[in-house]
Amino acid sequence: MQYNEDAKLDPSQVSGGGGRRGTTIALGGGAGLLVIIVALLFGIDPGLLSGGSTTGVPATTAPDPYAQCTSGADIAKNRDCRFVAYTNSIQAFWTEAYPGYVPTRTKIFSGQIATGCGTATAEVGPFYCPADKVVYLDDSFFDTMLKGQLGAEGGDAAEAYVIAHEYGHHISDLTGVLAKAQASGNRTGPKSAQVRLELQADCYAGAWLANATADPNSPITQVTRDDLNRAVDAALAVGDDRIQMKSTGSVSPESWTHGSAAMRKHWLAVGFNSGDPGKCNTFAAGALG
Repeated sequence: MQYNEDAKLDPSQVSGGGGRRGTTIALGGGAGLLVIIVALLFGIDPGLLSGGSTTGVPATTAPDPYAQCTSGADIAKNRDCRFVAYTNSIQAFWTEAYPGYVPTRTKIFSGQIATGCGTATAEVGPFYCPADKVVYLDDSFFDTMLKGQLGAEGGDAAEAYVIAHEYGHHISDLTGVLAKAQASGNRTGPKSAQVRLELQADCYAGAWLANATADPNSPITQVTRDDLNRAVDAALAVGDDRIQMKSTGSVSPESWTHGSAAMRKHWLAVGFNSGDPGKCNTFAAGALG
């Protein structure tokens, strides 16, 4: 993924320095992965999963590391600025693609943080909180979890896919689809509302990726075949079947909440190949076969 050094970046869309390194839930090996099966890339209350609450997690007063990310050239000097580039590009796309789009922000934290959906810890993985409409990401996720535990290749495009997926949940929230899916209950399985919601977010991420370089002012100037392969690799790595096999040695489709690796790859491809968010109706009759 290549960046436009002349592009202006809006650092107000990304904030960091919140949260703290402290005691987190002791989830070893399989247990940690099982939490991810439920929570990874899904806009739910992480506090309910980790036993946390919305109190007792003071924010730090450390300087915001993203405040100085004002141009594409800053990415070469400070790699953290790439998160501003991802977020700016994703939100610029949705501002054009969805007339009712309401901008939000990406909150990057360390260890744990209080959110509108409860106390989030690193074990929860990236998520979108419908209560405060913010995308949350622990700064260790990509190296420790995505590449380390889940075995993905990683890279900028993989990171961008994950964040674009979370903004896909923001779109589903704005359209009312997320609320309907959550209101349908906690049913799981390959055709459950939870899985359909996740696959829709994958499709939306693909649609953004296809359009990431369309705007001449975009901070992203090139998405290569290797970039696409890395995004697909990340989608495969977070498939329910892959995670279940790693954590338990077996696959139980009836408990899926995100969809199989093949399903996630398919819907990412639907979005990318069409470049059209309108093709992302995973709730349509027959959409999942």
